[in-house]
Amino acid sequence: MKAYKSLKDGTIRLFRPDMNMKRLQSSMERLQMPGSDFDHQQLIDCIAELVRLDQRWIPEGEGYSLYLRPTVIATHKFLGLAAPDDILLYVITSPVGPYYKSGFKPIRLTADTPYVRAWVGGTGHAKVGGNYGPTMKAQAEAASEGYAQVLWLFEENGEDTITEVGAMNVFFCIADRETGLPELVTAPLDRGDILPGVTRDSILHLARSWGNIKVSERFATMREVIEAADEGRLLEAFGAGTAAVVTPISCVKYRGTDIDIPATGEITKRIWDEVTGIQYGIKEGPPGWSVEI
Repeated sequence: MKAYKSLKDGTIRLFRPDMNMKRLQSSMERLQMPGSDFDHQQLIDCIAELVRLDQRWIPEGEGYSLYLRPTVIATHKFLGLAAPDDILLYVITSPVGPYYKSGFKPIRLTADTPYVRAWVGGTGHAKVGGNYGPTMKAQAEAASEGYAQVLWLFEENGEDTITEVGAMNVFFCIADRETGLPELVTAPLDRGDILPGVTRDSILHLARSWGNIKVSERFATMREVIEAADEGRLLEAFGAGTAAVVTPISCVKYRGTDIDIPATGEITKRIWDEVTGIQYGIKEGPPGWSVEI
């Protein structure tokens, strides 16, 4: 998660730390680590004190923050493949700026990779290093071809279902063929290969509160995206995560062909404004989202 310096009054805020604690707990449980029943509020209080001590390291301005990475590693005293009986929990902090050098500009993706990010029954739903190390080669190959990231697919029932993009959740906005009304689609969590992103959850909550857009947690397929693009119903798409908040997508390469997506749309921009507004203390969010320390 991150600590933000309010653009309004300079106060320091954490964004939804309770959600981060829940994910840390579930990730520890998945790796059979002891201590996963830790006191969430106690760790939040410890992190808040750390941020107060390090507050001079928090850069000011939109897109800037202090990255906070609670980390747990095994400190088992023996070599062997077994659940640890001893662990170390610590928090890494680092000043950060905007995730992409291009700023809030659309990025190009490729889905043409032989690699798979996660699979059913694996650890895709947990925040573990094993989900990220194997993606570095795929990302480097994408960059060498002029694409910013990889759109991760998972074949199921003969269809290429869309899962995530890079290290982010991904959303597609598609107009209904009959009514023309927009539907915001992102992958569901019930299959176990999708990370329960805090930004993802925040976007779903905000978009549903608008009341003028259908919001669905379901697996979109590449066939559906291609059909929507051919029929002019593919309205916009974006990645979502702690680092970048939201990143517009302008193109997806699939089976050698680039699928163009309209430039940054109204929904992407509105989500950016609302989420960052809450994070930087400009707007009032739902109770407990922006925690002043």
